[in-house]
Amino acid sequence: MDILWKYLKKYWKLCVAVILLAIVNQVFSLFEPIIFQWIVDEYALRFHEISLTVFLRGTGLLLLVFIGNAFVSRIAKNFQDYYLNTVSQRSGADMYREGVKHSLSLPYMVFEDERSGETLGKLQKARQDTEKLVVDTINVVFISVIILAFILVYTALVYWVIPVIFVVMITVVSTITILFSKKIKKVQQTIVEETTALAGATTESLRNIELVKALGLANQEVERLNGVTEKILALELKKLRYLRMLDFIQGTATNFIRAGLYFFLFYLIFIEKITFGQYFSLNIYSFWLFFPMAQITSFISTYRQAEASLENYSKLMNTEPEPQALKPKHLGKVTDLLFENISFKYRSSETKALSEISFKVSTGETIAFVGPSGSGKTSLVKLLVGLYEPSEGNIVYNNIVQTEIDKEELRGQIGFVTQETQLFSGTIRENLLFVNSGATDEECLDALNKAQCQNLLERGGKGLDTVIGEGGVKVSGGEKQRLSIARALLRNPNILIFDEATSALDSITEGEIEKTIRDISKIHNHITVLIAHRLSTVMHADKIYVLEKGLVAENGTHSELLEQKGLYYAMWRQQIGERV
Repeated sequence: MDILWKYLKKYWKLCVAVILLAIVNQVFSLFEPIIFQWIVDEYALRFHEISLTVFLRGTGLLLLVFIGNAFVSRIAKNFQDYYLNTVSQRSGADMYREGVKHSLSLPYMVFEDERSGETLGKLQKARQDTEKLVVDTINVVFISVIILAFILVYTALVYWVIPVIFVVMITVVSTITILFSKKIKKVQQTIVEETTALAGATTESLRNIELVKALGLANQEVERLNGVTEKILALELKKLRYLRMLDFIQGTATNFIRAGLYFFLFYLIFIEKITFGQYFSLNIYSFWLFFPMAQITSFISTYRQAEASLENYSKLMNTEPEPQALKPKHLGKVTDLLFENISFKYRSSETKALSEISFKVSTGETIAFVGPSGSGKTSLVKLLVGLYEPSEGNIVYNNIVQTEIDKEELRGQIGFVTQETQLFSGTIRENLLFVNSGATDEECLDALNKAQCQNLLERGGKGLDTVIGEGGVKVSGGEKQRLSIARALLRNPNILIFDEATSALDSITEGEIEKTIRDISKIHNHITVLIAHRLSTVMHADKIYVLEKGLVAENGTHSELLEQKGLYYAMWRQQIGERV
């Protein structure tokens, strides 16, 4: 729970205001039974001793005091609720904001090891649960403390034995609550874990909805998700049973204790130790004391829920962020890229995905990496953009090793075209400005022209304001790739990476995109890196590296590699045969 105070202490002045207002609200409210006690003892029961005028004047005056008392209490309550919700929502927003910021600073591998939506689920759950906890801590726990303190002082002034009875009551109920609370905590931790997993599984199913529906797997997915839901439901019902059992035992114990209390109060009236008006006020106070104690049951559930959520949040926040240089050197425009004996191994693997990879490329040059599936091409791309850290060797940009540069400065110079193009529902302009928010319309149109998107602009009829996706123009796979290329070019990148950019396209569209890539490669103001399975995509490269089982098996130009008649030659013959 220490992490919660970290966010609350920023608003300590508001917290103090809430506490003071809560004290004013409750103290004025707690005076109401005393006012009625005075009315009963001094006026209602003295009808034989006082005149009607005295009765009306005295009762009327005390009722005016009651109205004023209630008015002050209500004003304090309104301000208390406003400031309390302000504190809870602001601290919750700060927690969520910082959680998102930290999540985006984590190494890419962290997200590879978990389902989509799990991190978001943890952040949202922590925010919701802590906001509720902050509100309930004041409205239930702190208010209960004020009520308890006031009642103990008042009852001690009336008759010293009464507060002793109240303390015994509270001790019994509190002991029962603590014992059940431990059981509830264990169940709640499991519920939070399963709920987070369900959020991830649901996100995956919806993200892959095309595959799910195309293969007729909807019912299978529904059953799978329902299985997790049923598991969570069983845990929730188990928690509910504990809560109801706790509530029943609390209520039963309370009824026995209150029966004993009433007997004792009647006895005190009988021996003339207290007045009927005091009995009246003590009876009301006993209700006031037991009501918040009953609410403690629901607070325990809230507390344990928030505790489990905050444990998950703390684990996330304690995950080491992506390593950054302590004093990064200014990179400037990247003109040279060097891999020096780079090796890379996944944490879960005993063998290296890449071993002793070395190459050098400068502005204006185009290099390519090809190879069969599993040869290490994907790992190489992620090393290039800084998503992975090499196990051995150095990646050098402008004679500065990767550990000494600001990764954000590097990534700001990279244009990245992937196999799976991610476009957003919205206009073409909005999709382009996602990577360069300050780009002008002229720059956007220039990037679209270079990527040969003229047909899409004409078909949409609204230029950059053409809506794509839901409610707009449907774009083909080739058009998606062209938009992705335009988006990469809009950054004016110094390193332009094409990662299997044509592998998901038909042969005709593939040929058109390959021509676009060749034309872009001829613009000698950046380093071009091609990752491809199709060799026709990389024929024009200045140098081609053939990867096999994480090693560079061959390298050279297209014609040189064909002359070597090695792996590249075999792949070329196979692909030429496929096309014939």
